[in-house]
Amino acid sequence: VGIQVSCEDLFSDRHWRVCHAYATFVTQRTNTGKKVILKPIVPQTQKEQVEYSVAAERRRVRMVHDDIIKDLLSHGSFQQADNSAVGNAVAAERTKVESVELVLPPHANHQVNTFGGQIMAWMVNVATIAASRLCQAHPTLRTIDMFTFRGPSQIGDRLLLRAIVNNAFKNSMEVGVRAEAYQEEGPNRHINSAFMTFEVLDDHGKPCTLPRIRPEPLEGERRFQEAIARKKIRLDRKYIISRTQGEAPLSVPWDPTNQVYLSYNNVSALKMLAAQNNWRLNSEKDKVRLYTLEQKSMLSFRVESEVDIPAHRAFSLLAEMSNRPSWDTHYRECEQIHQVDDDDFLYRVVTPSVSHGAVGSPTSSSQGEGILQDFILLASKRKPCGSGDPYVIALRSVSLPTHPPTEGYNRGEVLCAGFTILETKNNMSLISYYNQASPEVLPYISTDIAGLSSSFYHTFCSCSQYLTRNRQNVTSEEQTGQYQATNTDSPTCETEADALSVALHSTQL
Repeated sequence: VGIQVSCEDLFSDRHWRVCHAYATFVTQRTNTGKKVILKPIVPQTQKEQVEYSVAAERRRVRMVHDDIIKDLLSHGSFQQADNSAVGNAVAAERTKVESVELVLPPHANHQVNTFGGQIMAWMVNVATIAASRLCQAHPTLRTIDMFTFRGPSQIGDRLLLRAIVNNAFKNSMEVGVRAEAYQEEGPNRHINSAFMTFEVLDDHGKPCTLPRIRPEPLEGERRFQEAIARKKIRLDRKYIISRTQGEAPLSVPWDPTNQVYLSYNNVSALKMLAAQNNWRLNSEKDKVRLYTLEQKSMLSFRVESEVDIPAHRAFSLLAEMSNRPSWDTHYRECEQIHQVDDDDFLYRVVTPSVSHGAVGSPTSSSQGEGILQDFILLASKRKPCGSGDPYVIALRSVSLPTHPPTEGYNRGEVLCAGFTILETKNNMSLISYYNQASPEVLPYISTDIAGLSSSFYHTFCSCSQYLTRNRQNVTSEEQTGQYQATNTDSPTCETEADALSVALHSTQL
């Protein structure tokens, strides 16, 4: 469930966002212990369809969150927790806070279970006190990470709330909070955990520098290190998922600790781009359509057509990026560097350079110095989340320490590109290719948009013939032979390919 909180000032007619969150609910079993199966949600609007689809990516992130923490702690090179040499370090034990609350009828719902919001409020209270004991000021709550309800509490329960500062960074601190429920008799039940980030703001609203923290041995050191791992994850979310255009380079570093968020951003960015409703039809030839979308400094384009091939088969063929040189002559090389998992892969792609010759001129790129262009791409493929959702093959640039820019190649970058494949009637597929082009490459594709060239049609025609030739399921050996046999037989729609199509194909990664 998506939640957004906004505030308004009726006198000044101002509106602003306060916070947003995603809450995950699960059903309870029946009295007989049978699982309750939910009815599927049917998105009605285009916006609902996008949120429905992207929610699956968020679920992937949640499911592996604990594994990411463990992996960071086992492989990460974090700072040591020994702050004994720092004279002004505050012992973590001095920030401990404990509080006991009695659950009364106003605190519970009609099922006598304590309101989740009430538990959250109590936990924020003790966390705020713990944070204030470190900074000796009034702290401001910034984020709550993975607030997990592990079990219910009822009327009559006592809730034991414990909070402690796990780690203090330069301008922020993380407070861990644990809630346990107990009756007069019986053991304590661990029902909630949360990690809250606080800041202290000065008179100008700027974050203040905080004292260092000295963790207690063993458990304190574990919490100290885990807080660093969670901060790393928050930075990944902020600068990979939530960043806006221009805040960071198009290619962001890839490593095992941030690949989950890169994959999420890769897929969700393409789905969001495809869901834009102000695409404008620019040209059409033999039912191959070219659309454009203008957004501030970005010009995106979409090429689409219906192909006589089942959607799942088209998805399987197009997801094999290594086979693209067999149908796209402007792909000089496409080498798989690494298989991240079953759905995400890293490729190095080599194409003709687009950096030579007059911008926008019909001069062939071969008339330049002939320097090739290469890309390091993360390819993420996803099957449909439900009826009406397309297959997705998303592409974006990443940087790899093992594959730095090399002499003889111009390193290119792709912000958002890829295919969506939607199943239509009679075992046919609507295949759409998207590319979000930066201003540097706009002059090269503007000739197609202006109607001076139709290289988009030639590319899609070649792709369509490749899919049609391989419509039936065959073995990998037969596929290899078929690719090699048919690649020498150039489609007639490629006879007009020129330098402009070379430039377009190079940007259509």
